[in-house]
Order: sequence, then C-alpha cells, then structure tokens
Amino acid sequence: MVAVGDEISVDVARRIALNAQGFGEGRPRRGDVRQVRKAIGAAGVLQLDSVNVLCRSHYLPVYARVGDYARTTLDRLSWGDERELFEYFWGHKAALLPLSYYPLLRWRMRAAEQQVWDQELGPDVTAPWSVVAGMRRLNAEKPGYVDQVLAMITEQGPLTAGQASPDGVRRKRSDPDPDPTTGRMWNWQDAKIAIEYLFCAGRVTIAGRRNFERVYDLTERVLPADVLSAPELPADEARRELVRIAARGLGVATARDLCGAGQGHFSLPTATARQVLAELVESGDLIPVRVEGVTHQSYRWHEAKDRAVDARALLSPFDPLIWNRDRTHHLFDFFYRISIYTPAPQRIHGYYVLPFLLGDRLAARVDLKSNRATSTLEVPTLTPEPNTPDFTHSLATELQLLADWLNLQHIKITATSPTARALAQALSA
Repeated sequence: MVAVGDEISVDVARRIALNAQGFGEGRPRRGDVRQVRKAIGAAGVLQLDSVNVLCRSHYLPVYARVGDYARTTLDRLSWGDERELFEYFWGHKAALLPLSYYPLLRWRMRAAEQQVWDQELGPDVTAPWSVVAGMRRLNAEKPGYVDQVLAMITEQGPLTAGQASPDGVRRKRSDPDPDPTTGRMWNWQDAKIAIEYLFCAGRVTIAGRRNFERVYDLTERVLPADVLSAPELPADEARRELVRIAARGLGVATARDLCGAGQGHFSLPTATARQVLAELVESGDLIPVRVEGVTHQSYRWHEAKDRAVDARALLSPFDPLIWNRDRTHHLFDFFYRISIYTPAPQRIHGYYVLPFLLGDRLAARVDLKSNRATSTLEVPTLTPEPNTPDFTHSLATELQLLADWLNLQHIKITATSPTARALAQALSA
C-alpha cells in the first residue's frame, strides 16, 4: 500500500487506472451474462449517445472488456424483463447505471423536483440546461402543464415525448423564443421539456427505446419494487458512496477527476467535494498520493491494484477510461478530442475516432464506420501515435473480431497512409 503523500510514477498510475476499469484481465472467448455484468461493474457506468456511425456507444465499453457478446444481453439488462440497469445522469452525462445506484440518487431527484437550480443546492441538481430554462418558461406561461403531461403518462403510458403533448401544439423554429436553448437549437417541444423534468425528478423513467427514442412511463411501473422501497440515504451519506464508486472506477485520481463540478467522474460543488474527500481520507477509503507530473493532490482507492496490463481494445469516445480528456492526456500522453461536432475540413484524425489500447498504452487513433448497406467495416483514417512500435497485426486482429461482432462481412481500409497500407496487408494475410 502506498503511504500517505508518497509519489507514484505516471506508469504506475496508468496501470492502476487500467486495472480499476477491468483491463487487467484477459477477455473470455465469449461473453455470457455473467461476463457482461462484470464488465459493467468495472466500467461503473455506460454513457449513452445517439451517434450510431459505428455502433451505439453504450455497447462498446462492454465489448472492449469482454469481447464477443450478444448485444441483446445488454438490452435485456437495460430495458427488458431482466432489468438490472436504469437510465439517469451520472455526473452530467446520460447513462445506464446499476439499479444499486438508484437509492444514492434519490436526493438529487428531490432537488430537481423542487427546482432549486438557482439556490444553494443548485450545483447538486442534475438536469440539462434545456430543462432548467424550459421549466422557467413553462412555469410562467403554462402553469399546470407538467401535471397534464404526467396525467397523460399515467393514463396512456408508456409514451414518447412526441406522444405526450396535452394540447398537440408543436413549437416551430421560427416561433419567437426569448431563450434559444429551447425550441431552436435542439427544437425541444414543451412536452419534451415537461417529460424530461419529470424524468430528472424521478417521477417517470425510461421504460424502453424505440429506434433509440426514449419511451417514458411511471417509475413505479418500470423499476423493481424492492429498488423503489429501499431506504433512502441522507444526502451526505449518498454523496460519500457516489464518490467511493467514482474512486473505485478510476483507481487513482485528483479531486477534479473524481467530483469536479461539471467535469468530474461524478460532479459535486467544490465545497461539498472537499468535505467528502476529507471524510473518505479519514475513513481510509482514499489514500492521498502525489502522481508524477500532476500538480494537484491525487487520491488512490485503498484497494487499487498495480498489476501489469496486456490489453487490446478499441475504445469508444465515451468509454469511462478516457472520457475525462485531461486525465487521458496525462496518463497516456494522448491528447484526444472527439471530432463529430468539428466541421469536416478541420478534422485531423477523422469523424468517429476510437483510440486503440495495446498493452497499457494508446497506440493509435482509428476512424471507424459501419457501412451497413455493404456490410463493411470501413477505416477512413488511421493515425499512429509517435514512437509506437508496429501494431498493425494486433489491430488487424481486433478489427476482424469487431467486424464479426457487428455482423459485418468485409473490412475496407480507405486510409492511404503507410501505416494504413501495412494494416491492409496484415488483414489480407
């Protein structure tokens, strides 16, 4: 065990982080439901995103840790009769979370229900800005509207947001709107604002997905009764447990990495985070350490392991291992920004770029696309990291496994760099 205040090298910190995220063990030949559960437990959270250029992002962290598994297994655990996950916000990110997290988030749901965005508890409230701004307007313009939406779901649910409009009125982008965050940029309708507010408040939850569109129903009709009846923890106790979860998943991290407001693994206001971390250090859950090259105090989870890592995986841009871009930069010397919102002429490494984890380093950036019309896994761009040993045979193997998992019959390398040509040769061999 590292003593309080001792310095650990960045190599040790990187191995600790990889082991904490489940990359210290080899992948099984075929991932069954037990392996899927284990991967979810290691990842801790599966971020949701609508981009489907390769595969829905929440499937990819499980694949990175398990390899070949049936995506229907994760669907059942998320939205089926075997539900073990639920949708809510982790930090500021929409995510699939284990049901055991639900009682830990009840205090946030209550705060959202009370709409304390502008008060002292405001930073503790998890809600998209479109909900906050939209509810301010609805409260003034349409008092009682939220209750009407809830009544519709109660009587007719499960419903999509588009089906839950009491008056059937759809706002248009051309309508006057003093707040451009609602109704224009995202074209959020009043019913969408109301139903997302009810979701943040825990009154409704996600019963399922139709072509990835959320379907909402009353929470008591969706989640298991024993989860809903579990004793609610006081807010301070819940916060400590949430930060424990974050620390266990990160292995070693700064306060900002763990719970920095708006950017930590789980966000808390600065003063609250400082108090929680002090309590966890006193209890022995966290061990203060100094990480080579990091100016801020770091904390090591008391059970974190430093073991050799021999991993091979393509990482979703939303994988918990790398979603904190600054932490990724320090641990892996890998400056990474997602490019899906960058205009095409300004993209450097491609559109949907997955870092390639090999051993305990990020060896390359692989731009990937599933061309479902031709059943082809396409590689438009491939960028090796500087001073990286040849990885083309390892990447060829990983691409073939990925294509098989996605039921794609072909792999096409359209990138033209020397490394890409070597990869094409490795694939043909």
